Amino acid sequence: MAQEAAPVLLFVLARLVSSTWHEGSGYYLESHTNEVYAEEPPPEPALDYRREIRCHVLPALLRGSYVCSAGVQMDSRCDYTCQPGYQLEGDRSRVCMEDGRWSGSEPECVDLEPPKIRCPESRERIAEPGKLTATVYWDPPRVRDSADGVIKRVMLRGPEPGSEFPEGEHVIRYTAHDQAYNRASCKFRIRVQVRRCPVLKPPQNGYISCTSDGNNYGATCEYQCDGGYERQGSSLRVCQSTQRWTGSQPLCAPMQINTDVNSAASLLDQFHEKRRLFIISAPDPSDRYYKMQMSMLQQAACGLDLRHVTTVELVGQPPHEVGRIREHRLALGIIEELRRFLHLTRSHFNAVLLDKAGTDRERYIAPVSPDELFVFIDTFLLSEREAARRAQGGDPCE
Repeated sequence: MAQEAAPVLLFVLARLVSSTWHEGSGYYLESHTNEVYAEEPPPEPALDYRREIRCHVLPALLRGSYVCSAGVQMDSRCDYTCQPGYQLEGDRSRVCMEDGRWSGSEPECVDLEPPKIRCPESRERIAEPGKLTATVYWDPPRVRDSADGVIKRVMLRGPEPGSEFPEGEHVIRYTAHDQAYNRASCKFRIRVQVRRCPVLKPPQNGYISCTSDGNNYGATCEYQCDGGYERQGSSLRVCQSTQRWTGSQPLCAPMQINTDVNSAASLLDQFHEKRRLFIISAPDPSDRYYKMQMSMLQQAACGLDLRHVTTVELVGQPPHEVGRIREHRLALGIIEELRRFLHLTRSHFNAVLLDKAGTDRERYIAPVSPDELFVFIDTFLLSEREAARRAQGGDPCE
């Protein structure tokens, strides 16, 4: 122990020895003093308390992120950004403050951008032959969402693809919704064109019956002549895609009555499906019933022609008996056959009405007024086509 303490004692004694320098003497004298000097340690650096302040770690941002300048230390600034398709709502940056809390509040990344939707191109279609509509197809719109890529629903406003569209322009709209209920719309147009030929005019003393709309592509028109008139030319014309009609317009010429025939049947065949016949028989031209009947018929000539009625006269006794249809004279043999075929006596006035098929429809033993005759024809003998034309055109004889 004594050996270990010796160096320490010598160190203390050495510290108690002080040196004195006498200026100019050239001597350095040692002197002894009772003062003890302790060596002071170097001063410690001052502590920076700001570095000790820390904020809590910021929570992760849904659909976004943040970058901080100095982590969670005081004065650190954290800047927020959102993923593509989302927008930041709230504070864009936050700073760690002296109280250990972050400035502001936590922002959100929200989807405010509507989806992208692109409709098909507008299109034009030609109506199908014989129709006024066109069947139109198209692909669904192209839709995408810039945020999460999820499209909740796509709504169509208008007819479905593959529907028939009438003539004219039609607007088709689509609306798309994303998960955030943002929506976007688009539209396109469908135009349906009906190719048409010039409107046909009915021939004089005739009429036209057409299919479809009458003059659209594919429509067929049939020409018909009034009773007592015969068609000369093509009966049918068709509207082509070139918007021109096939053929040419026929004529309705007055019916040619041929009395130079071998039998009454041949004579009547000329009127088959063309005219009704009102056959009058009288014992002689002076018969008062005959005169009365002919006078009434002459005053109602328009109504008779409107109803396609032709008058046949069988008057007198052989060998001076006369048979005629307008100005056409009948041979005696034909007159005799007509009387036997229709059971017409020469002894007194009588008359018979035949329909267009040559069937005996009504008989009279006394003169019949035109009104009574017309009512019977209009009620029982008109075809559907004739009735429709009468209803459409009215009575031109009024």
